[in-house]
Amino acid sequence: MAKILIVDDAAFMRKVIRDALSKNGYTEIFEAVDGADAVEKFDELHPDLVLMDITMPNMDGLEALKTIRGKYSSASVVMCSAMGQESMVIDAVRSGAKDFIVKPFKADRILKTVTSIVGNP
Repeated sequence: MAKILIVDDAAFMRKVIRDALSKNGYTEIFEAVDGADAVEKFDELHPDLVLMDITMPNMDGLEALKTIRGKYSSASVVMCSAMGQESMVIDAVRSGAKDFIVKPFKADRILKTVTSIVGNP
């Protein structure tokens, strides 16, 4: 079973993603509240996939992506960004993000991305 780490400073967004995943059979779902928390949780859990917001306090998603990929070159990270952050998305992909999802998003977009990276639950 794939371990998935959801990283977003907004509890509501974490819940939306968690609900979409759990309703479709994913059970090993973990959460982090910012980039620094994501790096710590990644070190601890070694998840198969990280779904990470870009704009967060303490450490943003791009910095966390670079830190995680610097330690674990095979880490699968998908960035989530609001519309209008195209330059950040390009930076994320250049830094090793597997994909990006533009907010607001629909549950089927999350599921399509997750299954393409980790497979079905």
